Amino acid sequence: MRKKTMNIKDLIMGLGPLVALILMCVVLSFATNKFFNYGNFMNILKQASINCLIASGMLIVLITAGIDLSVGSNCVLAACVMGVLMQMGVTNTAVLMASALLSGMLVGYGNGLLLTKLNLPHPFVSTLGMKNIVLGVALLITKATPIGFQNKGVDTLLYLGSKTIKGFPISFIVVLFLYALFDIFLNLTALGRNIYCVGGNAEASRLSGIDSKKVMRIVYTLSGLMCGLAGIVLVGRVSSANAMAGITYDTDAIAACIIGGASFMGGKGTIWGTMIGALLIAVIRNGLNLLGAQNDIQYIVIGSVIVLAVFIDITREQMEAKARKLAAK
Repeated sequence: MRKKTMNIKDLIMGLGPLVALILMCVVLSFATNKFFNYGNFMNILKQASINCLIASGMLIVLITAGIDLSVGSNCVLAACVMGVLMQMGVTNTAVLMASALLSGMLVGYGNGLLLTKLNLPHPFVSTLGMKNIVLGVALLITKATPIGFQNKGVDTLLYLGSKTIKGFPISFIVVLFLYALFDIFLNLTALGRNIYCVGGNAEASRLSGIDSKKVMRIVYTLSGLMCGLAGIVLVGRVSSANAMAGITYDTDAIAACIIGGASFMGGKGTIWGTMIGALLIAVIRNGLNLLGAQNDIQYIVIGSVIVLAVFIDITREQMEAKARKLAAK
């Protein structure tokens, strides 16, 4: 009976974000007649694509009980690297995309090295430092000036973030494909299971022969890779590279993961839950824009959502801790 009760609780916790997403859509449908239409829903998917990509990398970091505060700056740096190369005369789409992916991976790998080689006390320290370093590099190479991609002979580069198929954004099709791969990776591969083990109990995973430091380097590199891909989508969406564009990307990605069921304590989280969290964030932002809310109100609302997500995470952990104590009796 106790096991059945726990399964019901798990089901409720898992459906919670989806129910919140549906309720938010219903509320906004009554609040503004501009919300409930196909074009707006497709716009929401476009808005969510960048956060979905960044949050997928953030998820695997959180599963290891880590955090990556550099993801926003990393995404923007990838876009800025492409912009600077374009200004230097590089117009080959494959080269520009490869440079963005490589830039993101190098930053991610750097985060992994700082954490595993320098043995810093917490990834919060290393990734916060990396965030400022990467932002500084982005400002330096662009001279703190936005770089436009219009009419530069790089139309193919903009395809991923701007084009649609019968109104459905290609960027979100890419998200769906990559999320399916992440689901397979996390649940059906040895490395995916090792990632959960490292986050669930680092000492136990070490004793079982898992090289936790290697896992951490891989995880942060993958997070960087997804930031690089998000940078490509960002350029396609806004047709420019701006070093200050990623100011909210870090917190949005963390919020998406926590809302979707991940935990700061590590060892849990699903890729599809993260997608629901990212969609919820996008719906809230879209609704606030349609309602004419100013930026200050939007910051307050999104900040409140993040605080609520953290509160839910802490409450969830406390409930599970009590359940484990009862099960042990």
